[in-house]
Amino acid sequence: KKEYNSNRPWLSSTRSPMATGTRVEHAQAALQKADAVCFDVDSTVITKEGIDELAAFLGVGDRVAALTASAMGGSVPFHEALAARLDVMRPSRKQLDAMLAAHPPADLLTPGIAALIARLVALNKRVYLVSGGFRQMIEPVAAELAIPPTDIYANSLLFDDAGDFTGHDPAEPTSRAGGKAKVVADLKASRGYSTVVMIGDGATDMEARDVPGGADAFIGFGGIQVRDKVKAGADWFVTSFDELMKALAGC
Repeated sequence: KKEYNSNRPWLSSTRSPMATGTRVEHAQAALQKADAVCFDVDSTVITKEGIDELAAFLGVGDRVAALTASAMGGSVPFHEALAARLDVMRPSRKQLDAMLAAHPPADLLTPGIAALIARLVALNKRVYLVSGGFRQMIEPVAAELAIPPTDIYANSLLFDDAGDFTGHDPAEPTSRAGGKAKVVADLKASRGYSTVVMIGDGATDMEARDVPGGADAFIGFGGIQVRDKVKAGADWFVTSFDELMKALAGC
């Protein structure tokens, strides 16, 4: 039996076309009145999967891409896929720095994202980046978008004094299954936000809506990758950030 949710009554296994329309209207209204908007990074803010790009740079791209697809499709728990990918990659600090130098953040941004984030900030909406990727790779992207490091929630690669890879920080909530949902719920509670919207392309992004105290709406983004589970489950599914800009036009 599905639990009835008075804020999002359409969260059930049966959705009529009318219910879908109601969900879209709800998501648009939530975006317009949001105190904060949380974005996934890979295949949302940027056009690439950062982990896959690093893996390709290290010569293990095919093996890691398969693990990423499993994680984002929801068929493998994220923490298991993360550990498996890192075990294959084991990047050194020097290799990471070389990869970042070869991929300027401005070249990675998804069309329309810079304008959208600037618009949200102009409307006094706090913008957060919530990612299962790595902080060291996300910080240059955030800087390009004028998002402070304090508003990034992501995994951290760990290196020893010689710059050799030693693992990742298990204390980061995004290193575990349900981590993005926990980040969003904690932000909402600790900052006193009335309305928070999550935007992303993956199943782990959608989870942020489906927990108590989580995001008030989930907008699925399919401009880079269309994932069937996300397209079916999103309150509003878009393939261009222009659609969000139009929804904000009257604000």
